[in-house]
Amino acid sequence: MTAPTAPSPRAGAGLPGSPALLRSVFRRHAAGVAVITAESSGRPAGFTATSLNSVSADPPLLSFTIGTGSSSWPAIRDSEHLGVHILGEHQGELAGLFARSGADRFGPATDWVPGPHGVPVLGGVLAWLVCRVVARVPAGEHRVIIAEAVAGDPAGDPVGDPAGEGRPLLYHQGRFNALRD
Repeated sequence: MTAPTAPSPRAGAGLPGSPALLRSVFRRHAAGVAVITAESSGRPAGFTATSLNSVSADPPLLSFTIGTGSSSWPAIRDSEHLGVHILGEHQGELAGLFARSGADRFGPATDWVPGPHGVPVLGGVLAWLVCRVVARVPAGEHRVIIAEAVAGDPAGDPVGDPAGEGRPLLYHQGRFNALRD
């Protein structure tokens, strides 16, 4: 048997420990797509997140990250409660809308209702939660938000669309994708 050899570095992959290296590696990591929403000063705010993680079942905690330069950061920073929406493969346009800077995310094309604690809850999603923020942890130019689930629907949409039976939207190689059979 021969000993395994270290893989050779790819050109353009970035220097060891560099932001380019991290981005290059994580482009290959498929992630679920969620939209995080909050209400601040009577206005809804939200953004697309691929950093959503389950943290603990008891208590029911989750986490996600947000950049402090994001237009949604002030609402997330100031809100006690927020919404977490798991998107279906049919919602690539919605994910793109909430990812785009300067977009009218809650305009006439967005199906949403005020939910528990006044949190904007999106229609047509696979599942949603309303969570109470328990920590905002500094991490470079981002914050890791830890929140406890206090309400929600694992079957999806509060406005009657039966989309809760669908398949998840994924983010991979810089694009929104669907699972393949």
